[in-house]
Amino acid sequence: MLRILSFCFALAASALSAEEVVLGLSQDQVAITTNFDGSEILLFGAVKRETPIPEEPLDVVIAVSGPSSPLTVRRKERKFGIWVNTDAVEIDAAPSFYAVATSAPFTEAISNVEDQRHKVSIPRAIRSVGAPMEVEDAQSFSEAVIRIRTDEGLYQLRENTVEIEQQTLFRTSIQMPANLTEGDYPTRIFLTRDGKVVSQFETVINVNKVGLERWLYDLSRNQPLIYGIMSLAIAIAAGWLASAAFQVLRRN
Repeated sequence: MLRILSFCFALAASALSAEEVVLGLSQDQVAITTNFDGSEILLFGAVKRETPIPEEPLDVVIAVSGPSSPLTVRRKERKFGIWVNTDAVEIDAAPSFYAVATSAPFTEAISNVEDQRHKVSIPRAIRSVGAPMEVEDAQSFSEAVIRIRTDEGLYQLRENTVEIEQQTLFRTSIQMPANLTEGDYPTRIFLTRDGKVVSQFETVINVNKVGLERWLYDLSRNQPLIYGIMSLAIAIAAGWLASAAFQVLRRN
């Protein structure tokens, strides 16, 4: 009986891994320099199979997530002619950047059950355990984070942007804005059929400051006194140069 069960489990595992992702990246590192104004990452790959292509059409869902951190979201109301903070909700973790690209409309590419299991959609990528009892409509605070970061280009839902050829090759591109947070960016690729995840793959894109940007960042963290003195000296020098230039212009 034990051998039969082991054989059944082996068959199930083989069926689940019948399709696997072979992924490529145009670059797996993003360098933030002083003149960095964003980057475009090209993701391309293929589906490795040991069985014939199923009749059910294949969909691909790709999610790129930046470093997560907690934050406090406050609601402001106008009272006595001035804007004041009223309610506040603590968000346990929200990614600094989050982009989802799909080969079909999101709700067709992945089911709600699978989305809940893998936390693929933008709302489910934000973790908020609870809110104070006195706060009404606590969900609106998470929605405000999504709205603000979407306007800044930090949250992206790119439906129908993953191209699939012959149910085997796929490619898409992700726009990385200039205001990126340094760190590792986990990248997940899901193969789905009829909204169900049949295979997934994960890699990491590394985002780091380099050159002068890296040196100034390290100096501000490791030698704050020297960084402060240097910043003050630069400010004084810039002010003196501006004053001198103004005096020259007045004389002429």
